[in-house]
Formats: sequence, C-alpha cells, structure tokens
Amino acid sequence: MTKNQGTPPAPGPSVTQSPPDPTAPAAPGLTGTALLVVLTGYALSNMDAFIVNVALTTIGDDLHGGPAALQLVVSGYSLTFALGLVLGGRLGDAFGRRRLYACGLAAFTLTSALCGLAPTIEFLVAARLAQGAAAALLVPQVLATIQAATEGQARARAISLYGATAGLSAVAGQILGGLLVSLDIAGLGWRSVFVINVPIVLAALLAVRKVPATKADRKPGFDPLGTVLFGVSMVCLLVVVVEGRELGWPWWLWSLLVVAAVAAVALARVERALERRGGSPLLSPTVLSHGGMRRGLAALVPFSIGFGSFMFVYALIAQGKFGLGGLASGSVLSPFASAFFVAALFTPRIAAVLGRRIVSLGAVVQGTGLLLMAWVIGASWPRPPLLLVLAVLAFIGIGQALIGPTLFRMILADVPSAQAGMGSGVLVTSQQMATALGATVGGTLFLSLAGSLSEASAAVLVLALLACFSAVVFAISLRLPDPA
Repeated sequence: MTKNQGTPPAPGPSVTQSPPDPTAPAAPGLTGTALLVVLTGYALSNMDAFIVNVALTTIGDDLHGGPAALQLVVSGYSLTFALGLVLGGRLGDAFGRRRLYACGLAAFTLTSALCGLAPTIEFLVAARLAQGAAAALLVPQVLATIQAATEGQARARAISLYGATAGLSAVAGQILGGLLVSLDIAGLGWRSVFVINVPIVLAALLAVRKVPATKADRKPGFDPLGTVLFGVSMVCLLVVVVEGRELGWPWWLWSLLVVAAVAAVALARVERALERRGGSPLLSPTVLSHGGMRRGLAALVPFSIGFGSFMFVYALIAQGKFGLGGLASGSVLSPFASAFFVAALFTPRIAAVLGRRIVSLGAVVQGTGLLLMAWVIGASWPRPPLLLVLAVLAFIGIGQALIGPTLFRMILADVPSAQAGMGSGVLVTSQQMATALGATVGGTLFLSLAGSLSEASAAVLVLALLACFSAVVFAISLRLPDPA
C-alpha cells in the first residue's frame, strides 16, 4: 500500500489507516515533465466537454444539423466519457497506466482529427462518441499515476495541480472555443476547435516515456457480469441526466431510473459475492467502504452538482441577460479561473494548518460568494456592475479551489496503489455525473422559474439554492478525515 503522509489527525471522527508495508517498493516519483504530460491529456479531455458549445450554431449551419443532432454532439461525448471511466481505470491497473494513457492519447488524437474532418452531422456525432471513449481511457490514468508514483507532500502538490487544471480547463474551453471560431484560422471555422487538439496531443505522446510505468502488482481478473450491470445502470442514469431536458421529460424516461436502481442493487450483490470468492470485482466493495472515500464522495457529489449548475446558469444569464456574447461571457470567467488556479496551488499549505477545516472554510467562502452574486443580480438587474461581478466570481473560485483538490486527496488517501485506477475512475465518474446532473437540474429550474417569475428572481432563487449545496458540503466537512 502506498504510504500516506500529512498532518496528524485532529480529534474527532477519523478513518482507519492500514499500516505501511515495509516491504513495499518506494514510489517512483513524478518529474515536472511527466506531470505536465499527464495533466495535458486531462486538460484537453476536460476542455472538449465545453469547447464545442460556442460552435454549435456554426456547426448546425455548415452540416445542416437539427437541434437533436447538435445536442448529441455535446451530450454524446459526455455519455461515453462517463460510461468508460471506471473500466478505463481498471484496465490501467491491469495492463499499465502509462500504456493505457498512451493508447488513450493516440485514440484522442485520431478521434479529434475525425471530428474536425466530419463531412456530415451523423459522422460528427459518431466521432464525438468515439472521442469520449478515448478520453475515458486516458483520464483515469492521470490520478492513478499520481497516486501510485508519489507520496506525502509531492502527492499533495500534484493533486492540487490536478484540481487547478480541472477548473482552469473547464473555463478555458469556453473561452478558447469562442476565440477559435471568431478568428476562423485558415478558414477552418468550427473545425479548429477539434483540430487544435492534434498537435498538442502529439507533443504529449512524444514525451509520454517520461511518465513512470505503474500497474497493479497482481493483474486483476475481468468481471464481465459486473461490467454489464455497471454499464446498464450508468447508461440509464446518463440518458435521464443528459437528455432529460432536451426530450421534455417523457414518462418512459423516468422508467430508466427504475432500471438503473435495479441494476445498481444487482451490481452491489454481484461485486460483494465475487470479492468474497477471491475474485477481482470491477468495483471493489472493500475499497469503496474506506471512510475517506465514502465521506469524500458524499461531499464531492453536492460540490460538483453546485459547480455544474453554476457554470450552466451563469452562461444563460451572462449571454442572454448581461448582453454579452459567447466569447465575452466566457472571458468574464477569467477571474474565476485565475483565482481557482492560484488558490489550488496553496491548498497543501493551507491544509497543513487547517486540516479538514479547509473544506469547511471553502464551503463558507463559496456559499458567501453565491449569496453575494444573488444580491448583485437582484439589486442591479439587468446590468450589474461588471467589476463587482468579476470580484464575486474570483471569490467563488477561491472557495471552490479550497474544496475540490482537498476532496480528491481525501477520497484517494486510503486506496491501495494496486487499485489506484479503479479509485480514480470512481472519483472522476462521480464528479462527471454530478456535474452533468447539476447543469441539467440548474438549467431546468432556471428556465422554469424564468417562465413564471422575472428572470432576476429566477437567477436569485437558483443561486440561493446553490448556496444551500455549499451548506451541505459544510455539514459533511465536519465529519471528514484530515487530508492525508
């Protein structure tokens, strides 16, 4: 098991730590170049979930795609991405994380090029599905490699950079997408939002040998029944979360939740039985039962729901009501991204002083920022002072940076190095699902309230609700273990 170093646990609830194995080999370490290589793949895969949004109108005009097809260009990527994360992590444990990361990068390069060359809307949808699957292959290897190759403060710094990359790339995707479409480089138009991936990923591929090769000491077996049950549960849930608003919430869509619940219960029983027999379940009940992972995920889900909802509702408000275009509204998020990035770099030092209270502090800062944004919008609608909006966005970014990277460390703290891929897959899947759910619920709620109330009142109510999610994170943070 990888040794965990950090601040001594504070009095109160704690998790049981397994003693370090004196015979275990030391972590190989992660150089700055290697960390840059793995974070590059993660940043691009995260950006591609957002970068296409501002190009949809141009894509529809060029490829004659209707609203349903354009929705699939966006949601198809998210569907296959979220669906394949756990399996991608498990494959990395079995066959080597660097090998799977390289394969994922190569597939991401190819599928990005296919997206950029798409002659029809149907071809583009298929390429986006494949691109999401490629991202699912490479993304779990990033955290898994950090978990297996580092320890102590080196791990804390690497995970902080991972968290900073997450926030920065999400915002950068919207800004870069608008910029590329506006510049129309070499007459490529919307195709440049996909083509730009190719040279960057190829450069990462050339340097991938700098990444240490890690994998489980014993090759885990395959779990076909668990994989099928997990896939059924995830597909049903993802269709409801990602497509519900576009489909108008028909009755048959809700029946998929019943199917997902039945498949999830069956999956839990199958995995427990397989582990008792000494097999290799896709989702190990023992690993998932660790206090750090269980409580950390309990806080990560409402945190990610709030993030997804805020980003989506902000885009609706800024573009439609602040009078900003796609590029301008994305650029206004720069203070949020910058504050998130800078604050995330200092979370290891802050956590060394505050311990688990860093999450409590982040929840207070984030909730206060959301309430301030609600007040600004309510008091000065429809043209709030731009400088005040920028300042509040930066404040919210600081709060989120104190929470996100710290929760990543807590969730993975007790995961053995041999199962780092599985643990990373579970973490990123939970994060992606909750973010998508937040965008769906927040967007639906805002649009519904705006139809019956004023738009200002709808925005204020949604932001107040998101502050309640921050309160939930605060309550859960009181029972979290100290960051390891």
